[in-house]
Amino acid sequence: MESIQALTPTLMPAQPNPSPTAQVERSFGDMLSTLIGETNQRQQEADQAIQQLHAGGEQGLHEAMIAMEKSDISLRYMVQVRNKAIEAYQEVMRMQV
Repeated sequence: MESIQALTPTLMPAQPNPSPTAQVERSFGDMLSTLIGETNQRQQEADQAIQQLHAGGEQGLHEAMIAMEKSDISLRYMVQVRNKAIEAYQEVMRMQV
């Protein structure tokens, strides 16, 4: 009969041991604020790319399209995070105490 051996993580990357002072706690509000800021930045970059394209600047059509797609993906991601947060809130509110 064969013995059962414990599984060892052979393919897992080594995790550094951060000191307790190196870890910074971020609240959910901070993460949302960062996400909103990044989304806003991408929206502004897309607007600038479109304006440069219309003005005949050095930026080409493909750079403007890439900026617009980045902006679109960022906005869709933010909307999904918002939807999940609302769904979680509604689930908590349905709980009976």
